[in-house]
Formats: sequence, C-alpha cells, structure tokens
Amino acid sequence: MAAGDFAAAEDCFLLALVLEPMHGAARANLGYLKEQQGALAEAEFHYLQAIALMPDHAQLYQNLGVLLLKAKRFDESEAAARMALELAPESLSGWSQLGVLLACVKREEEAEQCYRRALALDPVHARTRFNLAYILLRQGRFEEGLPLLEARWQFDSLAQTFACPRWDGEPLHGKSVVIVHEAGQGDMIHFCRYAVELKARGASRVGVICHAPLKRLFATLQGVDRLYALGDPLPDESWDYWTHPMRLAATLGVSLPTMPAATPYLTAEPELVRFWAGRLPQQGLRVGLAWKGNPDFENDADRSLPSLRTLAPLAAAGAVRFVSLQKGSGEEEALNPPGGMSLYAAGPQLRDFADTAAVIANLDLVISVDTAVAHLAGALGKPCWLLLPDYRCDWRWLTERSDTPWYRAMRLFRQSAAGDWAPVIKAVQRELALLRGD
Repeated sequence: MAAGDFAAAEDCFLLALVLEPMHGAARANLGYLKEQQGALAEAEFHYLQAIALMPDHAQLYQNLGVLLLKAKRFDESEAAARMALELAPESLSGWSQLGVLLACVKREEEAEQCYRRALALDPVHARTRFNLAYILLRQGRFEEGLPLLEARWQFDSLAQTFACPRWDGEPLHGKSVVIVHEAGQGDMIHFCRYAVELKARGASRVGVICHAPLKRLFATLQGVDRLYALGDPLPDESWDYWTHPMRLAATLGVSLPTMPAATPYLTAEPELVRFWAGRLPQQGLRVGLAWKGNPDFENDADRSLPSLRTLAPLAAAGAVRFVSLQKGSGEEEALNPPGGMSLYAAGPQLRDFADTAAVIANLDLVISVDTAVAHLAGALGKPCWLLLPDYRCDWRWLTERSDTPWYRAMRLFRQSAAGDWAPVIKAVQRELALLRGD
C-alpha cells in the first residue's frame, strides 16, 4: 500500500483476514486502502468492522470521521470525531480534524477553538496552522491569518532549489528577487501583482517562474524583468532572494483596510486584441463564460457548475452574445450549447492566457466560477461576475460580501445552500437583464 500497489496490498489484507478473520489491523488497513481508491462505501464497511474488533482505537474513529466528512454526512462525522477525542483527549490530529469539520459547516468559532487547542499541544503543527489561517482569512483577520499561511510551504522542496535565502522582509535596495510558482494558475495571476511592490521597495531585478500558459501574459506584468516557464532551465544568474507570490501579502504587510486593489495590473497584447475583435460577435452585449475549473482541485465538484446547461436560463436574455472561455474540462460543451443560447466557442482557439486576455478585452462582461479566468478578468479590470459555492468557499472571497477588495470590477454571486446553483443563476439572469436595460 505504501508503494502504491493497491491491488497487491488488497490481496495481502484479504489473505490476512482469511488466516485470521478477527484481525482488526488488517481490516482497518483495508478500509484505509479503499478510502484512498475513492471506494467510500467499502471503506466505511471495513472501518466499522475494525471498530467492532477494536472499539477503543481512537484513530479508527478519526479515520471514519474523515471518511464521513468526504461524504458530507456531517452529523455522523462529528460523532465519530468526538468519539476519537473521548478516547484520546490529547490527540493533536483529533482536535485539528474536528476543527476541519466544524469549519466546513461554518461553525467557525468552535473550529477556531479546536485549532487553538491543537496548537497548544504543538504550536508549530503545519496542518493545524494552515487550517486556522483559512478561517481567520475568511473573516478578514489578515494580521494573524497571513503569517499562519506560511504553513502551506513548510514542506516545500523549492527552498533547496536556490542557493539564495527566502525573502522574509529584508531591505531590498539593490537586491534581486525571483518569485516562484504556486500550484494554481489563478493563484499566480492573483498574487504576482506584488512584483511591482518589490520594485517600489528598491529591488534592482525581479524574476517570475510561472506556468508556461502564463508566460506571454506575464510579459505585461509591471515590475518584472525576467520570466521563466516551468520546465525551462532554472535561472542560472545569481539572485539574492526567492519567494512564493502568495507569501508576499504577508511579507509586505498587507491588511484588509490597506489592501492594494489597483487594477488593471495585466494587459492584453494590442495585436491579439485586434485579431480577436474581428472574430467575435459584432452585435449585442458580449459576455464571456467559464463554468468549470481544474477537476484535480480538491473542491472542484463544489466550485464548478455541473455543466454548461446550468447556465441555460441566461439564454433568455435577448441580444446577448455569449463567448466560451472554457479550456480543458467542459470545453467541448460549448460546441453544443443550450437551446436559444448564442455561444461562440473560443476555447479551441485559445493557445494560452495571452489569447484569453485578448478575448476578454473585447468583451463587456465575464461570468465565471472560481477559476483562473475570473482572476484574469479581475487583473485586466474587466467587469466580472463570480459564481461562488456555499461549501468550502475559498478564503480570499471573505464572507457575506457581494464585492471583493482584490478586484474593483468584480461582483460576487453566492450560493445560499450547498449545491444549489438555481437561485444564483436566477440572480445573474436578473442582473443581466438590468444591464441590458430590459
């Protein structure tokens, strides 16, 4: 199982149970294996069998609680998590896991108490510090939350890539800094805005290592002297410091009242803008659509729409010409749009984010789920209506706000109940009609 050979591991566990049917550890390991495979019902069966054999085993209850949380069976998950803590009241991971559950159901004050209880046991526990950062940042408590976000990179191997130290706020006059990549392309678009702040602090040279589809776009990013795509040879020139882009908010001392929201900080290439101007619909209100994010993202099932057809009610707004900005997952849906929807499928022609930026520059509005397209529209200063899930909404959108300090031209449309997009789309439809003057 540790080597990833799940089939052989399962054979071993099953053989162990043939030899000794009451072997609780084999049953527990089989449950864990099934959970890793996504077979949650089978995993639950094996965990319950293991608990029957080892009723005083706290970790088994904790594992079951995690499994039930994945299935969104919140009450049962909480019962299992609390049983784990009853058996092991000083379990750091047990308190942290209960905090995760409570945060997911928006009982944030209780979640914070759980995280602080865990940190009293181990003040530097990375996962708990990151989890506490999530709820503090959602509440706009940036002063404490942003430094805790450091835990995100505690086990990062990039520190070993550079001979120079990580930048932690030292004076930058005459110094050079290279900004490395975040996992998400939207994160890169969001936080690389701070490159210009490094220059303002006296940095002589600023470099950025980004995903290849961002490289042409980032040529327009203010304050950047060198650009490198992931996969390119690492810069061989000397640097004084390196940093992650998301760390810059904390290192530069960003707070909610003073957050810089100057937009645009990215621009589309004029030649590409002219190219797309001749291809896009010429009449009516032109609205870009993006309805799915990266399916590998842990919360993608909640943040993405089930399909393009979820947006079908928007077709009722006459004289609106929609443009698909969807790439990857869901891109092919634009070739067969809902009845009555005038939709231009730009996706297959988009080579990278520079092309997407040029399309957006020709639009009147972008409507998007929480993915890189929304960040791009915000960074370009284009009006964007962002569709947000109720369950585990990203911290950067704060709580109960219809605007965002990150992007001045962005409006937030939030679910009022997890998984229910219909009221959100109805609100967007109504606002779209107002925009047209209906």
